[in-house]
Amino acid sequence: MKSVVADYRYRTQCLRIVPVTGSPIYLTDHPRDLVMSGHTYLSTAGYQFTGQSATAGFSPASVDIEGIAGASGLSRAAVGSGLFDGARCYVFATSWAAPVEDQEPVVAGIFGKATLLDHRFQIGGVSLIDALNQSVGQTYGAQCPKLFCGTEYAGCGVSLAANTVTGTLTSVTSASVFTSAARTEADDTFGAGTIQFTSEPNAGLKGLEIKSFAGGVITTFEPFYYLPVAGNAYSMVRGCRKRLADCQVRWNGSGIVSNVANFGGFPWIPTGSTYAQVGQGG
Repeated sequence: MKSVVADYRYRTQCLRIVPVTGSPIYLTDHPRDLVMSGHTYLSTAGYQFTGQSATAGFSPASVDIEGIAGASGLSRAAVGSGLFDGARCYVFATSWAAPVEDQEPVVAGIFGKATLLDHRFQIGGVSLIDALNQSVGQTYGAQCPKLFCGTEYAGCGVSLAANTVTGTLTSVTSASVFTSAARTEADDTFGAGTIQFTSEPNAGLKGLEIKSFAGGVITTFEPFYYLPVAGNAYSMVRGCRKRLADCQVRWNGSGIVSNVANFGGFPWIPTGSTYAQVGQGG
């Protein structure tokens, strides 16, 4: 049973969307904006919280939202670029006469993939309890499973700030191939890294993974939502191919010793094709 219930006479629902990167979005279905905890929940008419379903057991609840891209605080570019994929959402009820953030929690969930239909968007998700349905374990392989520059316990150990560079584009071939003449680093330095633009038209959109880097030419796996132009400013993080050789040579955490102590892979474990061989090594 809920410990706090919003006054039914003035009850209204609010939605807070927290993307993986970028600023949160605050929305309410009340006719006027509501201010809570220093945040303004917009009363825009461009979205509709289509509802949520829940059970008394441990089955995850579903969360759905749809609206007009651009009119609801969720721009078409942000939705189309995947900025809200995997975002967390918090739905709660409160009294519009005396609004309190998270006064009566309704559901907290994680969005799945957002889709665009003409100028409308649709986002579906499940509640946080869905995490209990996921298999937990570790897969042992030659590649390191750790997040590059991650700060979690027993993480990568490589400094993110020391491996982040900024610059501007000097030429553009396509939405996924462009050049920065100032980048004189060795080939593949930024391979498997990420690049994010800090100036328009792609400013604020999700960063993309880099497929290859050579001679200042940057190629991403996916195209950016808007075509970049020469002069666009960017922030780029060096990449890691998750190999033991990378930890031995490329990532020297202290500048004296290698980063092998933090390597999370198991390159010496024999693969299935090795231990399944018959009649060899006898």
